[in-house]
Amino acid sequence: MRKASLFFTFLLISVLANAQSAKDIVGKWLGPDKDAKIEITETGGKFSGKIVWMKKPYEADGKTLRKDEKNKDEKLRQRTILNSVILSNFVFEDGKWTNGKIYDPKSGKTYSCEMKLKDGNLNVRGYVGNPIFGRTAVFTRSN
Repeated sequence: MRKASLFFTFLLISVLANAQSAKDIVGKWLGPDKDAKIEITETGGKFSGKIVWMKKPYEADGKTLRKDEKNKDEKLRQRTILNSVILSNFVFEDGKWTNGKIYDPKSGKTYSCEMKLKDGNLNVRGYVGNPIFGRTAVFTRSN
């Protein structure tokens, strides 16, 4: 009986040590191409992320910040890509962040999205319809 109690105590400690907290994704992350840094924040239980650094933030003139010219919403084509929100409305449930959206400024498309921490990286899966029909991008923690 004592051995079983000891085993379950160690099992519980192990599970709790590996459990994820909703705020574990808060902070700065480098995108998969290492050409943008996204800062994820939490407000009212919802998580979002905006681009806070870009490897090439300027147009060819070296002065004008790159615009979101491929955005499907004509009104948003004049906003800069830098500081634009690309991750929105995520909620934490069952060890992952779900029900969110990801915007890709390179294509101008928005996808359904879910995120999950794995081995210290953030796996960001964008999809249309069902997550099995999507693509995963791996973000790495940054300063």
